[in-house]
Amino acid sequence: QVQLVESGGGLVQPGGSLRLSCAASGFNLDYYAIGWLRQAPGKEREGVSCLSRDDSNTYYADSVKGRFTISRDNADNTAYLKMDSLKPEDTAVYYCAAKFGLSRSCTLNGGEYHYWGQGTQVTVSR
Repeated sequence: QVQLVESGGGLVQPGGSLRLSCAASGFNLDYYAIGWLRQAPGKEREGVSCLSRDDSNTYYADSVKGRFTISRDNADNTAYLKMDSLKPEDTAVYYCAAKFGLSRSCTLNGGEYHYWGQGTQVTVSR
C-alpha cells in the first residue's frame, strides 16, 4: 500500500523551530521528487519547498527562504522539512508529496505530485 505519513507538527512560539517528517511506505522514495506544501485556513494551498529526485536541486518559496530546509534520508525512506524562525503566518496544515520521474528538477506546483500525505498541523502562536 502506497502511503506518505507526516509527523512532527504542533504548537510552537514565534521564533521557534520544528522538524516535519514524511515517511514513505509501499514505494521507494529514491525515484521521486519531494514537495512540501501548506494550506492555511481560508487560503489556497501553496508550495513551500521541493527537492529533486537526485537531491541536486532544491526550491523554496520566497516566504520561507533562509528559514526552512528540505532534506531526505533514502535509507529510512523519509523526507524532512526543518523549519526555523517560525512566524505566525507559517501556521497551516503541511503536506508532503512525491512526484515520480527522472528529472533533476522539482516543482512547487502541487498539481504535479502523484502521492500525498494526510497533513500535519503547524501552529505558531504565543
